[in-house]
Amino acid sequence: MDVDTSDDEAPSLVQPEVNAKSTAGHDEEVPDLVASSGDTASSKVPITIVTGYLGAGKTTLLNYILTEQHGKKIAVILNEFGDSIDIEKQLTVSDSNSTEASPVPFVPLANGCICCSVKDVGVAAIENLMEQRGELFDYILLETTGLADPGNIAPMFWLDDGLGSTIYLDGIVTLVDAKHLLKSLDEGYGDENKADKHDHQGPLLTTAHLQISHADVITVNKTDLVSEAELQNVVDRIRSINGLARIETTTKSKVRQLEGIILDLHAYDEVSDVDLKFASKGHSHLDPSITTTTLSFPALSAAQVEKFDLFLRTILWEETLAHATSSQPFEIHRLKARIPVIDGRMLLVQGVRNIYETNEVRAPVGEEAGQAKLVLIGKAVDQLAMKESLLKTLGM
Repeated sequence: MDVDTSDDEAPSLVQPEVNAKSTAGHDEEVPDLVASSGDTASSKVPITIVTGYLGAGKTTLLNYILTEQHGKKIAVILNEFGDSIDIEKQLTVSDSNSTEASPVPFVPLANGCICCSVKDVGVAAIENLMEQRGELFDYILLETTGLADPGNIAPMFWLDDGLGSTIYLDGIVTLVDAKHLLKSLDEGYGDENKADKHDHQGPLLTTAHLQISHADVITVNKTDLVSEAELQNVVDRIRSINGLARIETTTKSKVRQLEGIILDLHAYDEVSDVDLKFASKGHSHLDPSITTTTLSFPALSAAQVEKFDLFLRTILWEETLAHATSSQPFEIHRLKARIPVIDGRMLLVQGVRNIYETNEVRAPVGEEAGQAKLVLIGKAVDQLAMKESLLKTLGM
């Protein structure tokens, strides 16, 4: 994947069009929400997306969070299919500290609508919820359907002006079933009928792959059902897919602490050098479907900063150009970068799918000329052509 940098002018690039499905003809309406108290707070509310394959323990985790002492007033958004949402709502209990006059705000989103587009019934419901929040809640938990791809949900909070002004994405938590995860990950292998229906090289990506690849925290649940050796195999496989995520092990979805593991992750606020170093320890050969790769290179000059941005725009937005010059098709699900600039700046980059954000901060003392690191999670991101193209773009 070589990018022609002989011309100083960047290719004509536009913000990619969001894949939106029309809601015309649908019967769903914006769900009824709790009554407004008339007092709308001005600060942004964090939202944690809780995802995971069917039966992983998502609802059990929500019940655990809502009954624990954490000092937060939490609103719950359930994104389920069909009639099952009524069952899920019954299973999701109210906060034990709540009174009958102030229940946990609960927004049911049927038919998986929040995964369809950036402007749909689900988004409108969340915006409506925020308008009515008052003093009712200061945190939101969004439990997705077990078949959801969180990569379609996360960018909403960057792209949608209404959501972006009132909510910030705190992190994505993925639950996996220790007993059945490996089987779920292997579903895409060896199925010739499925293979005939997709036009990408390599194994098919399963829902489990997608949910793991986007996660900031991965909770391996039901550890009491597997041996120590089996659990280690599960953890190793997860780490080979997503080298950035924190991995926790639980039984009955009971995490050792909520703060920093499920709540208040601030996963998109910072890019830790420790995290980037740990990402390079993943074993990509364990699962060729989705891998984590770390690209290291020298600190950038001021002139190379725009070239680095050009590289990101090319691999994320210019799919035809990037794929035509790479050794095999690739797909980027998540990226993080910590790029020192020799003039004393530090670039912190966060990305989900084809949406990314770059922030500039002052580099810590002694790091002005340190190593730059870009971590990519996705399909075929570990190919040599990826780093060759980066270095060529930077003129290194």
